[in-house]
Amino acid sequence: MLNQKNNVSMHHHKGHEDYLITAIAVGSTLILIGTVFAINANLFDEIGAFFRNLTPVSYPLGSAASTISLPAPANPAGHAVFYTALMQFALGIGILQIVILALRLRMKSTTRRIAETVGNLVFWVGAAVLVNSVLAVGTIDSWFQFWGAFIIVVGVSLVARAIVYLAKK
Repeated sequence: MLNQKNNVSMHHHKGHEDYLITAIAVGSTLILIGTVFAINANLFDEIGAFFRNLTPVSYPLGSAASTISLPAPANPAGHAVFYTALMQFALGIGILQIVILALRLRMKSTTRRIAETVGNLVFWVGAAVLVNSVLAVGTIDSWFQFWGAFIIVVGVSLVARAIVYLAKK
């Protein structure tokens, strides 16, 4: 009976620690959003300009006769401020995920939470690298390359989560 009581107490304690980590994550994300807007003048205008600049572009599917219409900026090179802010946000969230992972490991969080954090870390750092190295090139080709590489990053993120599960078994 005493052992069952200790297990319930430990489970409640873990929930409290997860709540604290979540509070740190949410608060830090809000601070990051505010910081990105503070250091990038007219970011609201830049975001609006980016979305107003989206237009349908024909993209070939194997041959010139077979195309699909996909949204892309009419002038991809004209959105450097937006791309920079996006990279700053993704990198900031990636760094935050490193801090969260350290907290989860120190507090012995569940495998599910640790795997989720590792997957998030891979995703956000990968997104930051892609925005900085592919999207910032500012061409229609780099726009579509970004989306292909983005799908790869999502896949790598899911594999990273699975690896954590396998390593914990």
